[in-house]
Amino acid sequence: MSQPVLAGVDGSERGLAAACWAAREAASRGVPLRLLHASPPLPGPALPATAADRLHDLGARMLRRVAADFGDRCPDVEVLCEQTDDDPAAALLAAARDAGLLVVGTRGTGGFDGLAVGRVALRVAAAAPCPVVLVPEQPGVYGEGPRAAHGADQVVMGFDAHRPVGEVADFAFSAAEARGAGLRVVRAWALPAEAVSAQTLVVTEEDRATWEDQEVLRLTDALRPWREKYPHVAARADVLLLHPAQALLNASQGAALLVVGRSTDPRARAGEGRLGPITHAVLHHARCPVAVVPHAG
Repeated sequence: MSQPVLAGVDGSERGLAAACWAAREAASRGVPLRLLHASPPLPGPALPATAADRLHDLGARMLRRVAADFGDRCPDVEVLCEQTDDDPAAALLAAARDAGLLVVGTRGTGGFDGLAVGRVALRVAAAAPCPVVLVPEQPGVYGEGPRAAHGADQVVMGFDAHRPVGEVADFAFSAAEARGAGLRVVRAWALPAEAVSAQTLVVTEEDRATWEDQEVLRLTDALRPWREKYPHVAARADVLLLHPAQALLNASQGAALLVVGRSTDPRARAGEGRLGPITHAVLHHARCPVAVVPHAG
């Protein structure tokens, strides 16, 4: 059996929207959808056994309801359900070892109004062994069905032509191919150090155009292997003189998916990881689903 798409559900609208996105992705990949509900014991004095059993039963009924709903919407997708008493982030990270993709809402039932990304979402995005998609709150998405969660027809990828990352490029190109979507490859750049030194008072348009042309050529050359590997994907290279996070956020407005990378540290212990400042900023401000793809280096 191919690796399933794993989705964390907690009964919240955000969690259901993420599971809906995951159901659509599982259907497009032809793999099972695995729904995981984690409900650790509440802090404080231990609940009576009957109260704990009722909470467990509520979670089980919620899982069955969601599974039955997706079974009706996506009859070709096998839906698997699992319930655990472990911490949600730890449970998702453990389950992700056998998953091809992990999908979570940017926030669950916890947190506070105005919080963009919750603790669980940040931890799994930073440490999961497989790609993670964080789905932001999208009112009405769950009720409109799994297809509505994909919506737009463009995938956006952040790409550094100086240090091309194959795992990120493969994920973005394959995602665009599966959707029949265009791929916008964003390369943010800055003026050379000599252009903004204290001795340089003016940057001419001619110099700026020359530097930008060099960046475009470098990006075009770096993308050639993937354009040959995915000939049916219309990939557009876009070089922007902006901070990388701002360039990605601007380009991803209205996109179906934004793809960024996360460098893994082989020295880190299992379940630990760190998001870079660009990825962190993107996760907090993007309005479309964001895929965080781990890669070596």
